[in-house]
Amino acid sequence: MKPKETAEHYILSSSPHAHADVSVRRLMLDVIIALLPTTAMGILFFGMPAVWTIAVCVSAALVTEALCRIAMKRDNTIGDLSAVLTGLLLALNLPAGIPLWMAAVGSVFAIGVAKQAFGGLGMNPFNPALAARAFMLISFTGPMTTWLKPFWWRTPEAVTTATPLAEMKTWFTAEAATSASPHGLYSAATGGLHQIWNMAIGNTPGCIGEVSAIALAIGAAYLLWRRVITWHIPAAFIATVFVYSLFAGGAPAMMQVLSGGVMLGAFFMATDYVTSPTTSAGKLVFGFGCGLLCMLIRQFGGYPEGCSFAILVMNSMCPLINRWTRPRPFGAK
Repeated sequence: MKPKETAEHYILSSSPHAHADVSVRRLMLDVIIALLPTTAMGILFFGMPAVWTIAVCVSAALVTEALCRIAMKRDNTIGDLSAVLTGLLLALNLPAGIPLWMAAVGSVFAIGVAKQAFGGLGMNPFNPALAARAFMLISFTGPMTTWLKPFWWRTPEAVTTATPLAEMKTWFTAEAATSASPHGLYSAATGGLHQIWNMAIGNTPGCIGEVSAIALAIGAAYLLWRRVITWHIPAAFIATVFVYSLFAGGAPAMMQVLSGGVMLGAFFMATDYVTSPTTSAGKLVFGFGCGLLCMLIRQFGGYPEGCSFAILVMNSMCPLINRWTRPRPFGAK
């Protein structure tokens, strides 16, 4: 006998009705797993300062998330691991030797201001970790641009040094003033392929998580295999940086790709679900814009790195890109 139908059998809800067996926690955990190789390399090269920076950033992010949810009288969201990921990403974007209280302030800003002030996960217009990094660059410029030398504990007489991007900026500014050929001089002075290899493995000054391109590539491969991200934004981002470098002259294109935050930004920051476009065409436009702005800042700006600011600017363009590239409904004029 057919059971009597009631109103409970007809539950109406807004589209979409498709369901994927993926949770926010699972996505966040996948990204954290993908970041483990570059985290391990950062600890290997920079030692205990990297460990303490990561621990403080993650802890401060979790505490801030819990306090904000209590103050807002909303459900606790610590279990979705988004705060852990934000703290980890921020730590990987910081110098290992930064004072720990500054790292804590950055995490508080990332969660309290850049995320929860807008309503929490899914409503923030800017990537919280990058917003916090930009805030820290403006507020703590000196410590944010002071870098530990890899394996600094082996040579305590030379604890800090310049990043490859800062060295390139200095070289090209000086050589341009003398009308020399900076490309050849810089390649010869820095050891050519040897320098590129050091940048690939991470034996170079920089932020904790951006120095080892190989470790970042391993993590990126995991994200692509798990289908957490697609190829569109990273490919457009990196290709734009590479092609721009070829035609603009100056530093070798591979050094531009491997240095700074290009690899970390392209695979782990620009691909953030909340602050990046949803369509394939929009992702390509977004990646192209990130790469172009990054190189324009590097070439014409006073700051040698431009990845963070480029992604933040494109975050603000995301609603417009979604509107321009949204597919036309079937049958619509």
